[in-house]
Parts: sequence; C-alpha cells; structure tokens
Amino acid sequence: MDQHTDPTHPTTQHLAVEGGTLAYEVTGTGPLVVLAHGMGDDRRAYRFLAPGLVAAGYRVAAVDLRGCGESSTGWASYTRTDIAGDLVALVEHLGGPAVLVGHSISGGAVTVAAATAPHLVTAAVELAPFTKTQSLGLAELRDRDFRRGMRHMVTTALLGSTRSWTRYLDVAYPVTEHGSRPADHEARLAQVAAMLREPGRMAALKGMGSGTPADAGAALPRVACPVLVVMGEEDPDWADPRAEGEAVVAALPAGLGRLEVVPGSGHYPHAQHPAEVLALVLPFLSTATGAATTTTGAAGA
Repeated sequence: MDQHTDPTHPTTQHLAVEGGTLAYEVTGTGPLVVLAHGMGDDRRAYRFLAPGLVAAGYRVAAVDLRGCGESSTGWASYTRTDIAGDLVALVEHLGGPAVLVGHSISGGAVTVAAATAPHLVTAAVELAPFTKTQSLGLAELRDRDFRRGMRHMVTTALLGSTRSWTRYLDVAYPVTEHGSRPADHEARLAQVAAMLREPGRMAALKGMGSGTPADAGAALPRVACPVLVVMGEEDPDWADPRAEGEAVVAALPAGLGRLEVVPGSGHYPHAQHPAEVLALVLPFLSTATGAATTTTGAAGA
C-alpha cells in the first residue's frame, strides 16, 4: 500500500500495467477518489480541484493517462476501454473501491470502468465527457466556436501541431461574462506544449483523438452506481452542451444520473471554475461514499 504523502509536495509513483507504466500521485486520507484528465493533458489539470478534495477529507489519486505526463509512451492503443482498464488497475493497487472522476475522454473511460468493475467503482463524476458518439449537424456547423475548436483539433491530428493544440485550448477556455481563464493559463499552455514536444506524447494525443466513444456509449446502460455529469455552459466542443449532458444522463439507468451545468465555463470547468465544480462534487461524493466531509474552497484560479 502506498504511504500518504505531503499534499503540498506529492511524490510521483509508478504502477506497471500491461503495455507500460502509469505515473500517479496520492495525497490526503479518507475515501479514495481517482482523478483522470483529458487528452493532451496531464494530472496537473486537477491542480485546483485536488487540494479542495483533500481538505474535504478524501484520499486523492491523480493519474497521468497512458502516454501522458510522466507515464510511459508507446502504448498499442488509447481507447476509452484501455484507459478504463488502467484506472481499474490503479484502484485495485490502491485498495479501492473509489470514486472515479474523468474529464473529456476519461469521462467515457470512467463509464466503462463503472460498468465493467462495479465492485471497485462507488460513483463516477464525468466532466465535459465524450461518452456518446458525436453527431455533426447544422447546429454544429453554424456554431462559430465549435468550428474554430474543431479546426484546431483537426490540424493537430493531421499535422501533429502543438501550436494548433494550444490554439484549441484558448477556444476551450472562453472568456465570458461569467468567467475568465485561470490566472496561470499562459504558463499552463507552455507546460502542455513542452509535454507534447516530448517523444511519443503527440502520438498519444493523436491516438486518443482518433478513437470513438462507442464503447463508452454502449456501457452507459450497464452502469450501476451514481453518476454526476458536469458540463460547461460555453463548452465549444458541442453546439448545445446541456443537451449533450442530458443525453448522457438519459442513457444511464433511471435515477442514477444527474446533470449540472457551470455558467460561463468551457471544456475545462474543473480548471476554469474549480470552486463551483467543487461545490457540486462534494455533496455528491458525501452521498455516494457515506462520508462526512469538510466544506472548503478550491485553490484559486
């Protein structure tokens, strides 16, 4: 069993799984919560949310997905089912069960994990999840921000362009009446760009981006635990983020899913509006785990 680490100076640990090694860090004590980031990112995506969870009385494990951060490169594939298997292995290693929190592609992965390993997954939080196959219709084509974001993602996929990915991130963090970008946004873009320039990192991003969420969509009806879906109201990845979240909840067994929409937030609500997301997640976790928690704020964004 891994020893608890200083929340302000977490130690990187590694878990060997089939195909490579996963890097992760554990902070805090209490019920286990595993944080899984989206593609083209690393575990620092939860730099604002994790401290609030630890302060509220949770043991928090933030993991670098296969091919990302400090995890190894050269994996054979990067499907949501693959990522789900990695998350289940980590929960087993840490002595679960756990609540799984997944963003974007990992939102789909935690769905698969919940459906395939119900004894290890107490509940799931899906942040701006790609859990259902996306349709492209007139609404999307007419949406300016959707077109801009999609153009940058396609260029990233075709050319392996780090610059295009950081341009997508600017679109994904919209400046709105209800919110701005994190104070460290430019520094964070530089960190992401530096990671993607490392050998094998862009290949992981492209591998994830070329996949389909069909496996996650098929798993939704088989989920047996509570699910909280959190969407950003201004998320440019969908013409109607609320409708996307409602569709995910509707595909779950009746009564298991709940949708919350964060005003002014884009595709990264946990980084753009961490206090609001924490205020949604903590009551959900308390009910799902049966643990009394301390109400606290997230680190400043």
